[in-house]
Amino acid sequence: MTEMVYGSLPKRDGDPILPRWWRTIDKWSVSCILILFGVGLLLGLAASPPLAERNGLDPFHYVERQIIFGCAALAVLFATTMLPPQMVRRLGVLGFLAAFAALALLPVLGTDFGKGAVRWYSLGFASVQPSEFLKPVFVIVSAWLMAASHEINGPPGKSMSLLLAIIIVGFLAMQPDFGQSALILFGWGVMYFLAGAPFTLLIGIAGAVVLVGMFSYNNSEHFARRIDGFLNPEVDPTTQLGYATNAIREGGFFGVGVGEGQVKWSLPDAHTDFIIAVAAEEYGLILVLIIIALYATIVVRSFLRLIQERDMFIRLAGSGLAAMFGVQALINMGVAVRLLPAKGMTLPFVSYGGSSLIAGGVALGMLLAFTRTRPQGKIGDILIQRGPR
Repeated sequence: MTEMVYGSLPKRDGDPILPRWWRTIDKWSVSCILILFGVGLLLGLAASPPLAERNGLDPFHYVERQIIFGCAALAVLFATTMLPPQMVRRLGVLGFLAAFAALALLPVLGTDFGKGAVRWYSLGFASVQPSEFLKPVFVIVSAWLMAASHEINGPPGKSMSLLLAIIIVGFLAMQPDFGQSALILFGWGVMYFLAGAPFTLLIGIAGAVVLVGMFSYNNSEHFARRIDGFLNPEVDPTTQLGYATNAIREGGFFGVGVGEGQVKWSLPDAHTDFIIAVAAEEYGLILVLIIIALYATIVVRSFLRLIQERDMFIRLAGSGLAAMFGVQALINMGVAVRLLPAKGMTLPFVSYGGSSLIAGGVALGMLLAFTRTRPQGKIGDILIQRGPR
């Protein structure tokens, strides 16, 4: 408990890897991640049986699959946390090449499963969504390029990372998947800002995003339909947003009771995109606030540990991963309460989905690897040493 409050001890030479890993990892964040996974299983027990019944499957079919995917995600997470930052960077670059190739081939080999957006590869026994795996490795490559641009005679890393972001957003818009596009741009923007981007340039990029949004609204029926539904003051009670809004209203502070919720029988995506509506209806505002606090703890603690980091690549990559993780959770919950247009985005480590869970394990494993305590002076010590003597 002392280490959880006051921080981990520095590395001791010759220690076995597991004791060293345990001392240097952020235990509060690990605890929050495990609790989120447990909450996801709890909500899956409530939300997935109606879908299994409609599909003629065993009542706990999706819960069992979530346990399998979740165990795989946790295994990937803990394995990744043990890697040094240099190895994470190498694997991130290789993973980016594979994920980008998979994203580019989606229009040819992908499927939409009847949802109107070609985002998945069907493997028969499961499906894979390349954009989920592309997000964390894109952050790694962009951070590497931005950090390299600060070296003497370094490459134009910031411009190269911007070009990569634009190309990826273009492929995502073809699916169409504007939610993941916004998440990619946001993560890149956070890293670009921390790397020392001019504020006027960020304003220009924000303006360009608005123009692209206007163009998409006028030329994409899928995009326009979601924006119109969001702006409409009257919510159709037979739509997903209508069902979710009513469920949150019915839940109140303490919820209607375990197993007593009705939204799971109406929402086709109750176990994925709208899992927070199930939580709000059956367990009330209390559980929703606990979930928000868990996400906030992971993000805030990550930033606090990254502030002390000396290596620019680690600071940028860790900040991008933390920001993207937190904003994805914010978008998912914001859609459910109608603060944002529908995005089709999962709640990290809570929603059902193999790609989402395993890719989340990769992202959080990288983040925890970057925020591990290392034998180095704090960045403030460097600033003091450079001051007048």
